[in-house]
Amino acid sequence: MMPVSMVGRAGELAELDRAWSSVAAAERRAPTVAVLTGAAGVGKSLLVAAAVDALTPRPSVVLSGAARVHGPAPYDWLAAVLTGRDTGSLALPPDALAWLAQQPTAPRERYAPGTLLRLAVRTVQLLVGAGPAVLVVDDLHALDPASVNLVGELATVAELPALLIVASRPAADAVAPDLTRRALARLCGVRGVVRQHLGPLRPAEVAEVLTQVYAGSPSDRLVASVWRHTGGNPYALTELLAAYAAEGPDALLRRLPGPRTPLGPVETIEPELTAREVEVLGCLVSGMSNKQVAKALGISVRTVTVHVSNLLRKTGSASRTEVALWAVRRRMPVPAPVD
Repeated sequence: MMPVSMVGRAGELAELDRAWSSVAAAERRAPTVAVLTGAAGVGKSLLVAAAVDALTPRPSVVLSGAARVHGPAPYDWLAAVLTGRDTGSLALPPDALAWLAQQPTAPRERYAPGTLLRLAVRTVQLLVGAGPAVLVVDDLHALDPASVNLVGELATVAELPALLIVASRPAADAVAPDLTRRALARLCGVRGVVRQHLGPLRPAEVAEVLTQVYAGSPSDRLVASVWRHTGGNPYALTELLAAYAAEGPDALLRRLPGPRTPLGPVETIEPELTAREVEVLGCLVSGMSNKQVAKALGISVRTVTVHVSNLLRKTGSASRTEVALWAVRRRMPVPAPVD
């Protein structure tokens, strides 16, 4: 079956392919920037992976990195890029490279922030070389500030023959909302930027997925029920079909909630939440930010981000507001946050 996130994304894939064509044709030496935003589970990472996999001609270099949710450190994106690479031939100070790569042997004393940023940019330039290259930045919203700053610099550097693809959730769902908001604004202000926002699948696109799964046209009732249950979120749709598609369309329809009738609601599938997720959910219902949740529960902001992401995925919600409404509508017994 075609990945769910690719259904309804033909336009986005074609636009990324056109952006790559201009890079490959060496029409400009500065990077071409593509910014993809969307809620958790909407398929940003899979879209990027599919786009990069289909690029013609093939990139001479692909540099890809993402945030480390646990134990983050400065320049996580670049450290991920450098992992497993032979950097001995790069004309850069070995101690700076060791620090940027987060090697255990890195010296305790580091360069001044501005100098280190320039060295980080130069490291990427040397890895890209003559290009053409693709730079993939996944989960900008969860990256450390040094990495976010580096991405902004890479978008505007004069000599970097590359397609820079940046994927992020909306700033409101980020570890540092203001920082992410400024970074996205900076990236979207670059000349020739490709701007894509991925929304949920429409009912017709859900029907296309169901047609692939069941090798036949699904009923309008099944399409409406699946779309209503998942909100068109590709990840939620994938999870639902992975769990119940083998039972057949009629069995799947019986498992899904339907409109209320005089006989009462149809049986629904409720997600299993951990005790900590329930605590975080209570904080979201109270309208607390990630930083406030972290303080109330005595955990890190990044850990809160993980729990919020899990809640969005498990409930099929597109935002923290939606997951809070999900809890209120079900009268979930969520604990009130401690002051």
